[in-house]
Amino acid sequence: MTERARLEPRGRIPAGAVDALIGVGVAAVISIVISAGQGGRQQPDVVAYLWAAGLGALMLVRRRHPLIVLAVSALGLFAYYAAGYPAVGLAVPVAAALCSAAEFGHLIAAVATAATVTVVSVAFRLLEGQSFSLVVGYELVGHLAVMAGAIAFGDGLRARRELQAGARRLAELTAQQARLDAEAHLHAERLAIARDLHDSVGHDASVISLHAEVAREAVGRDDEAARRALELIRSAATAMLVELRRTVTLLRNPGERPRAVVSLEDLDELTRSATAAGFEVRTTVDPTLLPTAAGARALSSTTEAAVYRIVQEAITNVVRHSTGSRVVVTVARDGHEVVAEIRDDGTAGPPPADRSPDRSPEPAATGNGLRGMRERAEALGGRLTAGPAPDGFAVRAVLPLEGAA
Repeated sequence: MTERARLEPRGRIPAGAVDALIGVGVAAVISIVISAGQGGRQQPDVVAYLWAAGLGALMLVRRRHPLIVLAVSALGLFAYYAAGYPAVGLAVPVAAALCSAAEFGHLIAAVATAATVTVVSVAFRLLEGQSFSLVVGYELVGHLAVMAGAIAFGDGLRARRELQAGARRLAELTAQQARLDAEAHLHAERLAIARDLHDSVGHDASVISLHAEVAREAVGRDDEAARRALELIRSAATAMLVELRRTVTLLRNPGERPRAVVSLEDLDELTRSATAAGFEVRTTVDPTLLPTAAGARALSSTTEAAVYRIVQEAITNVVRHSTGSRVVVTVARDGHEVVAEIRDDGTAGPPPADRSPDRSPEPAATGNGLRGMRERAEALGGRLTAGPAPDGFAVRAVLPLEGAA
């Protein structure tokens, strides 16, 4: 079943049955008027009644050929009177044809036909010597009223049908838009989950990979360093499992449990992996951006989460790719914007002492990391740049403070 058929009211009489009923009504009314035998030069015969039946039969094709039905009805009326049969009036034989033409969008043709039939009929009767007061003063007004009413009724049916079609189309478009909105919302939600999962799990996986290498190199030479590396691996693996459970829970039932809330207060903990990897880390956060003692937040949770995740991904990239030894993380307020900058020195030379001397830095990231950070910033109307700087490599995100609490 099509969408349109589903939206149409049930129980409606089929169009063919309606046309058949109209045809029977037209034939019956005209036949009754003919049988009255008023005027005319000859008595009604079989031909006269067949003519009435023929006008009724035209109604069966009124939807497909309304103009043909209108023309044949008008010409048939002229032929009937030319044959001298009893009077059947002017409006009654053509009323149904006029209504059909107007109903199916041929309003001008209906008006023109009504005017033509009226003029020809009045002129013919006056030329035959009928009384002007009878033809014009008495009968004409009634004929015009019937024909005007038929045309108006047909045009009203057309307008109502178009209104119903417009309502159905609006309902279809509304349903389609609702589906598109739902798909867009689902896509945005999946993209957000993918970004969070990439940032958090990718960060922990990088920490595990790095310290597994450190532990491997330290075994048998520096057991304390190996123990610290294994402890960091255990902690990162635990955090990864927690994040995976949250994500799976959210995918199974988005309304069951809210996402983990991240805060700029946790940046020191976030940079701990870089410190453990042998980097000297300095973190500076504008105090006006931190929650107050009363719990009020200067940033909306969305903006704060975006800043946190950008810093997290940048730190992950530093741990994985940088050959430097120092990292500076700065989050500051600049007018109506919040600026997050992560910069490492990236100097050439041997890696820090706490890092494995056999471990070479990985190639620079060109995949989902930088793209995910940029998408986060642009989704909030901000911008992000990442690339070599005079003293190393820098990631700089600028987010608007619109929507701040």
